Amino acid sequence: MRYFTAAFLQILISQFFFSTLAFAQTPTYQFSRKISIPTGNGKWDYQIIDDGKLYVSHADRIHIIDLKNEEQIGEITGLKGVHGIAPVKDLNKGFISNGTDNSITVFDLKTYKVLDTIMIEGKKADAILYDKFSNQVFVFNNGSGNTIVINPKTNAVVGKIEMGGAPEFTASNERGSIFNNNEDSHEIFEIDTKTLKVKNKFSLAPNEIPTGLAIDVKNNRLFSVCRKTKTLVVMDANSGKIVATLPIGAGVDGVIYDKKLQLIITSNGEGNATIIRQISADNYAVSQTLTTSKGQKTIVFDEKNHNIFLTGANYQEDGKTPATGTFGVSVYGIK
Repeated sequence: MRYFTAAFLQILISQFFFSTLAFAQTPTYQFSRKISIPTGNGKWDYQIIDDGKLYVSHADRIHIIDLKNEEQIGEITGLKGVHGIAPVKDLNKGFISNGTDNSITVFDLKTYKVLDTIMIEGKKADAILYDKFSNQVFVFNNGSGNTIVINPKTNAVVGKIEMGGAPEFTASNERGSIFNNNEDSHEIFEIDTKTLKVKNKFSLAPNEIPTGLAIDVKNNRLFSVCRKTKTLVVMDANSGKIVATLPIGAGVDGVIYDKKLQLIITSNGEGNATIIRQISADNYAVSQTLTTSKGQKTIVFDEKNHNIFLTGANYQEDGKTPATGTFGVSVYGIK
C-alpha cells in the first residue's frame, strides 16, 4: 500500500513538472503592426493564406497581400457580399463565395482575373473549402442549410447535401471527412466526401451557436468556438465525445490551431483573442488573453513564423458603422 501511494505521488509530481514546463514555454503574443488597406468599404469575413499570399475578404472585393513585404499586390472587385476564399494551387484557380447573390467567383491565382461565375442553389453562400483528399470544393449555404459540391477542374456542380439549420465554418480531416459547425442546431456535422452524405451529427450541448472550427488532424480533435456560451469545445472527431470545454471572450467568430506550437487561438469580436495551450490531446488551459480591437473576429496564421492576422476597421460614433479608410489587417507576433 505504501509503495502504491509513493508511486502515485511520483506520477502526480511528474505531471505537475511537465505541465509547468509547458506553460513556461508557452509563447506570449503582442501587437506588432497594421497592414493598411484604404480601398473598399463594408463588412469583412474570412481570410486565408496560400503560397505566401494573404487573401482578405471585404464586402465587394478580395485584397491579395504579399506576405514578403506585406503590401497589396492585387484586388478582385465587383463581388457581392463576399465571404470565403478557396485557392486550388494545382489548377491555378481560386473560388470565392458571394453571399448576396449566391454565386461562386472563379479567378486566376496569378493574374487575379475572373475566369467564371457559378450560380449555385441555396441562400447566403458562406464557408468554402477546397478538400485536397477528394479534390472537390464544398460551399456551405448559411441561409438555406445545404452544401454544394463543385468539381474545380470543370467548375461544374456535382452534388448537393441537405443539412438543415445554418452551416458555418468547416474543416477537413484530410482522410475523407469534412466537419462543419451548425449554429442553429448546435451540432458538428460530419460529411463523407465519397458518398456526399451526412455521416454523423455530434451535439455540442450545452454549448450554443458554434461559429469557428479548427482541427488537430494528428490527434483527431475538433476545436469549436461557441458564441452564445463563450466557450471553446474540444471534441473527439471519431466519437463526438466532448473532452474539454474552456472559457473564451465574447463575440467569437474564428479559431485557428497551430500544431507546431500546440496552440488554439480564438478571435473574439469584443476586442481580444483567447490563447489556449494544448498540453495533451485531452488536456488544455488558457495561457493568455490578447488585447486586440473591437470587431476583429476573423483570424488566420502563418505557419512559418506563427504570426496571426486579424482584420477590422475603426468604428464611427454609433459603434457599428466602419469608418471609411480605416480598414486593415493587424499583425500579432510572439514577443
